[in-house]
Amino acid sequence: MAAPALLIVEDDEDFARTLKRSFERRGYAVSIATSLKAVEDHLTASVPDYAVVDLKLGTDSGLACVKMLAAESRDTIIVVLTGYASVATAVEAIKLGATHYLPKPSNSDDIEAAFGRAEGDIGVSVGERETKSVKTREWEIIHQTLADTGFNISETARRLGMHRRTLARKLEKRRIE
Repeated sequence: MAAPALLIVEDDEDFARTLKRSFERRGYAVSIATSLKAVEDHLTASVPDYAVVDLKLGTDSGLACVKMLAAESRDTIIVVLTGYASVATAVEAIKLGATHYLPKPSNSDDIEAAFGRAEGDIGVSVGERETKSVKTREWEIIHQTLADTGFNISETARRLGMHRRTLARKLEKRRIE
């Protein structure tokens, strides 16, 4: 039996390489695409059994990759990974053909478990909304705004209505990895 084909769509080369090694040890035949164009090129040669798609691919949207992969084959199991999780993008990813949507940090165990859950889970908790600390929420907003401005500190500070030095001090306390 041939190894299951996995396409990793991720612009962070180090993370993609780490995932690739991990899945190769698990018996997958792994390919990496770092952009929407690379996914198009890959699909002209073969259709993967599984795909892991980063939601944010530089200037491209991972949602476009999900749509392209799902249009090519409804049998491909697609897991979307993102550091920018939101209900809106989760809903759109699923509508476009993703099977699962995982927030980063997720590891190969989480992803492989998602591959095995082709059906939804009716037992999932419908509890209260997750409560985050004010500092955690502040950091999420800062990080999202930084990403939106291409990590331009001055523009981020302007959009957040704070002094550039205040933002710089906050960033020094909690470095971006």
